Amino acid sequence: MEMEGKSQTGKALGLLICGTLVYYHCAFRNSTILSLFSDVLIVLLCSLAILGLLFRQMNISVPVDPLEWQISQDAANTIVAWLANTVGAAESVLRVAATGHDKRLFFRVVLCLYILSAVGRLVSGVTVAYAGLCLFCLYMLAENSQSIRTCVPQLQRQRNGTAVEEDNM
Repeated sequence: MEMEGKSQTGKALGLLICGTLVYYHCAFRNSTILSLFSDVLIVLLCSLAILGLLFRQMNISVPVDPLEWQISQDAANTIVAWLANTVGAAESVLRVAATGHDKRLFFRVVLCLYILSAVGRLVSGVTVAYAGLCLFCLYMLAENSQSIRTCVPQLQRQRNGTAVEEDNM
């Protein structure tokens, strides 16, 4: 259980660091995401070339098995099925909202789109995405934090205790 919490914390911190670097590259440097990907590929290629030259000078052989770089057919099918299900569910919700059969869903979609357009006028899309990423990482960290894990049962006991006292009155 403890190792799982540490790996989740590491994932959250890694995601936050990567997101911060992407946000810096796109928001403050006014660069595109395509520019970011090309910069990352250039750095990786140069690093691999330098490591290859270094290993060749030190007479270290590095076995590279191309089969390790491939994904299985089951993994590919799972990824495509997940993507198809997600797109299908989104398309289904939008179709029902657009036809007007479910008025509540229609007004929810309109309200969400209106809020997103208002937020989009105030701040850039990259800033909104970064704020969402930060909130998600904070949620992951809070979910796996030991201090929060010990406080939540105490708060639940206090809330349940006051609920019992209120019922007795």
